[in-house]
Amino acid sequence: MAIFLTGSTGYIGAHVAANLLDGHSTSLNLLIRARDAHEAEVRLWHAIQLHMDFPRFYEHLQTRIRIFRGDLTTPKFGLDNDDYDRLIHTTDSVLHCAASLNRKSEKSCLNVNLRGTLEVLQLARKSHYYHGLRRFSNVSTVAVAGKRQNEVVTEDKSIEWDRSDYDPYARTKKFCEHMVRELLSDVPITIFRPSIVLGDSRYAQTTQFDMVRAFVFLAGLKVLPFRPTDKIDIVNVDFVADAIATLHQKDQPGFDTYHLSSGTASQTFRELTNTLAAAQQKRGPIFLRGLEKPFTSVVNTLSNRKSSVGHGAALMKVFLPYLVWNTVFDNTRVTTELGRKPVPFSQYSFPLLKFSRDTNFTYPYQDWPAAKAGGSAA
Repeated sequence: MAIFLTGSTGYIGAHVAANLLDGHSTSLNLLIRARDAHEAEVRLWHAIQLHMDFPRFYEHLQTRIRIFRGDLTTPKFGLDNDDYDRLIHTTDSVLHCAASLNRKSEKSCLNVNLRGTLEVLQLARKSHYYHGLRRFSNVSTVAVAGKRQNEVVTEDKSIEWDRSDYDPYARTKKFCEHMVRELLSDVPITIFRPSIVLGDSRYAQTTQFDMVRAFVFLAGLKVLPFRPTDKIDIVNVDFVADAIATLHQKDQPGFDTYHLSSGTASQTFRELTNTLAAAQQKRGPIFLRGLEKPFTSVVNTLSNRKSSVGHGAALMKVFLPYLVWNTVFDNTRVTTELGRKPVPFSQYSFPLLKFSRDTNFTYPYQDWPAAKAGGSAA
């Protein structure tokens, strides 16, 4: 039996997959979109190589990973009847990480987040009917809390249906949580809500650059339109992945919903900018909160340019609402259960910044090794 993991070629999903393979003895059923079997393996290798070398990856691929080539938004994932039945009968738990993070596209969020999650829930219901499902874990987001200002939000107070949402991503993820609870009322459920996931505390390398680009854009400014004492809830991806894998595998987690965040220990803009300035031997920026509206107008204008600055501004336009809400998400549940806290962003922000700049926001992916004469690529 295996965990059915979606989103294994995505940023958080790949970290979760690597954590499960290295720290647990479970097997994985992975849904990967690809034209053929080898393309699926290469996509997985690109996602996983940040965490392990090829020989170890290839061993896992041969012994503990079963790939199902399919699409989240297609009925039965586009699998033929035999493969779909095999997926049903070999899945003993589901860990749903896949999602559209396109905060500007209602169409993408509706299609992937709602239709895709519904397909995963249908699979889970069938597996539970035939042999029982040990657990269904859904990776959501703190953004389900909607528009907030100057708050500390607990898990049980996050969703208020009368509260407005920032974007289609937050809105659809909120409804995904609702679907999970309504359609799997007889299955143990765990909801994970990460905050701003940015960088790995163990090393500078990353394969996800959208939020990093926005971060670098801000780091290059001499004036910031924020209050220096406002907090920003940033959490390291290795903490998030370990929490998801550990609690999904735990027989009886203490709660059904967890904020994977920095909580009240979140750092202020002043703390973060001072650390970056010291690392670069520069002066820190000036904070002028009154410039928020002019700054927003400039960002909107620059976002229309076809350049690296324009791309950074376009990303900043998307993330800006989450940077000025001065809201953090209580993480007492997860830190108590894991017995440790996330690593403060200031401790690994400069290496992440430097790596991203040095590589021009690209990761140096290794190709699939060429087959040796008389043997396999491994």
